[in-house]
Amino acid sequence: MSEGEFSGCTVAVIGAQGRMGRMFCTRLRAAGYAVEEIDRPLTKSSLAAGLAEAKVILLCIPAAVFDTVLQQIRDILRPPQVLVDITSVKVQPMRQMQRVYNGPIVGTHPLFGPEPKADEVRVAVTPAEGTDGEHVAMVEDMFTRMGCEPFRTTPEEHDEAAALIQGLNFITTVSYLATLAHKDEITPYLTPSFQRRLDAAQKMMTEDAELFEGLFEANPSSLDAVRSFRNMLNIAAGGDINVLVERALWWWRENSNTGGVRQ
Repeated sequence: MSEGEFSGCTVAVIGAQGRMGRMFCTRLRAAGYAVEEIDRPLTKSSLAAGLAEAKVILLCIPAAVFDTVLQQIRDILRPPQVLVDITSVKVQPMRQMQRVYNGPIVGTHPLFGPEPKADEVRVAVTPAEGTDGEHVAMVEDMFTRMGCEPFRTTPEEHDEAAALIQGLNFITTVSYLATLAHKDEITPYLTPSFQRRLDAAQKMMTEDAELFEGLFEANPSSLDAVRSFRNMLNIAAGGDINVLVERALWWWRENSNTGGVRQ
């Protein structure tokens, strides 16, 4: 199958009514793909009908229900259909997909939410071992046609990074706010900078906490990330704050970060 054939092929989106699912259905159609929308209730007949003509099956479902859905579609999948997921962890979902399907598997993680800005559309791509380069390139081309910026990595490298960036951000925020909770006496001292931090954390805590809890538990690198942060806290407890400041300034020093701080 050539790239030209792939660009106009049918993509089945499981979880099409979720926020990410709706966004990808819209982008896929705008990019010229035919889209089969599949959502709850996931019945044997609806899955069989929806996947019958699909060359790509895009799983837009939470990690918590990932294995359940895979069990429902395992007997329907037929190589060379390409199985693609968008979960925010990769090691565990990749293993789950490989257990139930011997065809092409390409893990992905869109590093943005359902309403991304134009410069926030990077997608990590983690091909399964044994998946040929043609199918990987096809998936990368699909995301490119949707206006995204795919880059290739491994499940292990991805999860290590995600544990530090997403997981640790969640855990440190939770821990910080839990430390200050139920201390009414401190409220007169709240500063504008603290309020900005509180506002930034509101959605994560009030709407997405269950999601982030699940991702933290599913990521095999989560505890290593927490241990690394604890080491920094131990330095602070020893009074060597200048050591931490010097290390943290890496983010702003010219040419120190090859990826740069995205503006």
